[in-house]
Amino acid sequence: MNVDVLKQKLVEGGYKLTKQREIIFQTLLENNDKHLSTEELSDLVAEKDPEIGIATVYRTLMLFEELGLLFKLDFDDNRSRYELVDENNAHQHHHLLCVKCGKVTEVRFDLLDDMEKKITDDYGFEIKNHDLKFYGICSNCQGKDKEN
Repeated sequence: MNVDVLKQKLVEGGYKLTKQREIIFQTLLENNDKHLSTEELSDLVAEKDPEIGIATVYRTLMLFEELGLLFKLDFDDNRSRYELVDENNAHQHHHLLCVKCGKVTEVRFDLLDDMEKKITDDYGFEIKNHDLKFYGICSNCQGKDKEN
């Protein structure tokens, strides 16, 4: 995804590309490997432009989600987190969540295609997306447990 995609989505939605929206989008792109909360993103954006407040970041995230540019994620830590939509994948990727250290790891393959087909065939249900989270202990925390 790039700024041209952002411009296109904004125009299609009847919005303009403002400096603030572009900075927020660029910051999301630069941190695409992270799952940033509104507060974390706001801190990073403020380093580039201190005039952009958290309310602007929040409203922009809501707009980007509405336009299909990003996904809002819930990792059960009472904070919404965000990641850009991967245009090459039909669905969100899955996540591994360590219950000890809170580390989030992305799973880049999808094993649910057969299940989706069965649900569609059996129930006539058109699936648009799915979200799958696995809770466990990451290899780093397992190693620490073995050392103790």
